[in-house]
Amino acid sequence: MPTASRPDAARIGIIANPVSARDIRRVVANASNLQVADRVNMVLRVLTTVASLDVPRVLMMPDRGGIRAMLLRSLNRERNLHHAFPEVEFLDMEPTSTVDDTFLAARMMRAAGVKAIVVLGGDGTHRAVVRACADIPVAGLSTGTNNTFPEMRESTITAMAVALYATGRLTPERALAPNKMLEISINEGERRDIALVDAVISTDRCIGARALWKTETLSAVYLTFAEPQAIGLSAIGGLLQPVGRREAGGLAVHLSHDPATRRLLLRAPIAPGMVREVGIAHWEPMPAGEPFPVALQAGVVALDGEREIAFNAGDRVRITLRENAFPTVDVARCMQAAAREGLFRLSSSTL
Repeated sequence: MPTASRPDAARIGIIANPVSARDIRRVVANASNLQVADRVNMVLRVLTTVASLDVPRVLMMPDRGGIRAMLLRSLNRERNLHHAFPEVEFLDMEPTSTVDDTFLAARMMRAAGVKAIVVLGGDGTHRAVVRACADIPVAGLSTGTNNTFPEMRESTITAMAVALYATGRLTPERALAPNKMLEISINEGERRDIALVDAVISTDRCIGARALWKTETLSAVYLTFAEPQAIGLSAIGGLLQPVGRREAGGLAVHLSHDPATRRLLLRAPIAPGMVREVGIAHWEPMPAGEPFPVALQAGVVALDGEREIAFNAGDRVRITLRENAFPTVDVARCMQAAAREGLFRLSSSTL
């Protein structure tokens, strides 16, 4: 099994969350749920693609949700059909079916020397990978609920871009993109966490059901980027003042449900099939490196759509935007470079 003692044993890692997109928002919004077989098929497409582009080994996170078992059966069956696959090795770890699996798998992949990690999951899964190892490039495949951070893209194309980078056909300067994140600090660093897309302040006093979807409990939304076509809580900012992923700075939106203090009502798609009215008091740019104090006295901080940190009266909560915080594989840029430079062309002598 791959360990830190075999740093040459892998070229890329794959972390596939078997239970992403199964939170309460899927129930209240009548949204679809990607089945295990669909996730396995996505992984198979990644594997056949990177094998065709000379990636020899892949490390994978084991799980108890059915992905490993179904994938192994599929690999055995499809190898008999003469499909080419890289050597697939599952990490030597005992899965617990919690986010700790993702933390541990990401750290083990980093120790094993992977060039990049392909992540199948939603915002929360990607956040967990970045939190564990922010220096390893991530390539995201969307299988979560709101899917704001990972872009919707065919896994074959993502795998082609990852292979270009992992095999050295494209340098980091040409293949990777820097990303912003939010750093959440309570009581001057006594507790810390991060968010890739949004940190939302809620008046709820307990974690409860982790997913956040009731707009009447929201007090403020802090965003790394805000796109008008996004779905989820970041759509609140995207429909007020769009901020791109690669643009400098972020956006802070302060909410109010009191007609006397709100400036306007905004209709926003906060979950699949769920457009809700949100009272807006005001909004302002978030320059990088400037701490924004949270005005609410007590409540919960939701990170990328899930309640994570409760705070009480007297706690000092600060939200700070960090730029160039972690790299991702820029799929569009990689494929454009490949087209311009003919990286996928074969000479007649190789045909």
